[in-house]
Parts: sequence; C-alpha cells; structure tokens
Amino acid sequence: MQLSCKELPNGIRIIHQEIPHTRMVHCGFILNIGSRDESPEQEGLAHFWEHMAFKGTQKRKTFHIINRLESLGGELNAYTTKEKVCFFASVLKDHYGKAAELLYDITFHSTFPEKQIERERQVILEEMAMYRDSPDDAIQDELDALVFEHHALGRNILGTEETVSNFHHPDFMEFISSRLDTSQLVFSVVGNIPFEKVLRQIEGPLREIPTKRTLYTRSGFQTYRPKHKTIKREVTQSLCAIGRPAYSLHDPNRYKLFLLNNILGGPSMNSRLNLSLRENYGYVYSVESTYQPFSDTGFFGINFGTEEKTLKKSLTIVHRELEKLRANKLGSLQLHTAKVQAIGQMAMAEENYAGLMLVYGKSILDHGKIDPLDLIFDQIRSTTAAELQDIAQEIFQADQLTQLIYTPA
Repeated sequence: MQLSCKELPNGIRIIHQEIPHTRMVHCGFILNIGSRDESPEQEGLAHFWEHMAFKGTQKRKTFHIINRLESLGGELNAYTTKEKVCFFASVLKDHYGKAAELLYDITFHSTFPEKQIERERQVILEEMAMYRDSPDDAIQDELDALVFEHHALGRNILGTEETVSNFHHPDFMEFISSRLDTSQLVFSVVGNIPFEKVLRQIEGPLREIPTKRTLYTRSGFQTYRPKHKTIKREVTQSLCAIGRPAYSLHDPNRYKLFLLNNILGGPSMNSRLNLSLRENYGYVYSVESTYQPFSDTGFFGINFGTEEKTLKKSLTIVHRELEKLRANKLGSLQLHTAKVQAIGQMAMAEENYAGLMLVYGKSILDHGKIDPLDLIFDQIRSTTAAELQDIAQEIFQADQLTQLIYTPA
C-alpha cells in the first residue's frame, strides 16, 4: 500500500494511502494549531473554534452541515489537542467528494455568527461543568497545570469560565489569522479511492487558498520543578496522578520510552503496574502509565484510583516498580516479549484506518515525513536492555516526579 503526497504552491500538503479492501474513505484536515498556541486571555479559543466550525459557513447553516454526511450514513467529527485542531470524516467511498467539500467548507469558510457563538458558549460551559464533575478527567488536567506550571501546555484545553464567556466573532478571526500557516496544514486521506480522485476533488479548491505564513513561534518549556499536592474532593476513593516532562517528538529516545512505558503500565493487562496493583493485591480497578510527546517536550504520567486506606500501600508499590526498572536490566526473554507485544499493538493500530489517516497527517506536520512501520519496528527491535535502564534511571527518578492526590472530603 503505497503512500502518495503532493505539496501545493501555498504549502498545503495532501497525503493519501489507498486501501482497496475497504468500502470506506476517511479524510480530514489536520492543522498545527492547538491550545498551547493561545495567549492567556485566549484560553479555550481553539476548542471553541472546533465547535464553531459546525455552526455556519458562507453557504451552509448548522443543520445543513450536520445533515450533509449523517444522512448518508457517514460521520463528521473534530477534536482539539494541545498542538492540533482536526476536522475529519468517514464515509462510504462513493461519498468521498461530498465529505472533502464539506470539510473544506468548515475549515476555511466558517463565519462564526454571533448568535451561534452565544448558543455554543452555553454548550461549552456545560461541558466544563461535566468535566468538573468527572474527577478522573479533572485530575489529569490539574496535574498538567502542576507539571507545566506558568506555561501554555499546563492550561486546560476547554479554557476557563471567564475566557469562554468573553469570546466574540473578532476573537476567532484574529486567532485564525495570526496562527494559520498554510505550510502547517495537511489534508489526509486513507481508504478505497485512488490518489487521482482525491486530487480531482480537493486540489483545485485548496490551490485557491492564499499562501499564508505566520511569524508566531511556540514558547518552549524549561522551568520544571517537581511538586506534591493533596486536595480534598467529593470523591468516593482516592485518586492519584504522577507525572513529569519527558522526551519530545524529535528525541531519538522516544520509541524507547514508548517501549518502556508499555512494559510499566501500557494498555495490556500484563503490564507491571496492573499485575502488581490489581492482580497481586486487588488495590485498584485500573492503573495506567502514559507517554505523550509534544513538539519540544513530552509528558510521562501514571494514574490510578484506590480506597483511601490502601493509598499509601499503592504508592509504595508504584515506586517499587519504577525502582525495579531503574535498578535492574530486563532479561533477554523479558525484553524480547516486550518488543513482540509493542510491535503487535502498533500493527493492530494500523488496522484502524480512521486513526491511521490522522496519524499520517500529524506525522507530516511534526516530522515532514511518514516513517514506514517496519522502520519503527526496527528501532524497537534494536533497543537494548541497557538503553531502557538508562531511560528508566532518567525518567523514573522519584525526586523528579510531580504527585497530585484527590482524597475524599
């Protein structure tokens, strides 16, 4: 399955992979703009923009946007992260043209009508209230604020009640104008459609987008200090989040840390944290560790919930598992098994074509290329036990971890 890519004169790139054995096409615009690109008074604006893209364009009202693909059995969606805004769709291959045209319309021709801003403001404020009532979500965002203190990466993607309550039409137009760069925008397509048809539908409209370059640059994060904080909340069990900065998207150690994190607390039930905390002691229902790289830094974290009476014991076990990986090299069989498992998980993820479409777009923006999966597998296979121990000794230092605990009020 060959990848095709074309860069237009304005810098917009079109990436495509044909998958002959599916009936579907997944396509989307991925923009290298996210919540970290907001000023403090703009906090939440990128996420609000994502909502407003569905609320009217120069030729469509809300109903016509929502109904355009849904009536065909397709899906239209969007999301915002700290570094990306994505508008994407999944449709039967016969409806690709309608999906591409609609995505183009909402991405480049949203009008941000003031009446719809007022309506959607209430929706987002309700979303924020639901978030506050979900401590599992809230604790991760509050940990981000501690780890990335006084930096945009630590701000909540949803924004604050104060900022969201003050956004109006000119705020959206100014933010997009100052942040949109056509060289930092990708249209990605994966599905049962030839590249020629992809271009025939979208290349003409995209060529009409004026070349736009921005002088804006992201501010780096370099001021980390570990902290410990305990907060009483209306929760029925204690929740714990532990984290620290980690490797960026461009660090050669990122795949090694991915492998190490998978061993420690990845999605499989045989992760060390799950085996020790849940299977051996029954202290938790779920526990996970995560590694998320950004363009200039990254985040490593651990999350779990437990009864208040077992919180201290659970923390001891977590730190014991971290120390084991720092103190001892993996045996050859352990290392081989971990590599096979990680490679299998990545191979399965490739079967999710909607996710693959988004991964391709982000990879083009972040690296200017898409590494073949076999190349990534080779990097995982070549990782040594000594290299993993070196990374564990750096990232898993107990005195460099920030800790946030919610305890029952």
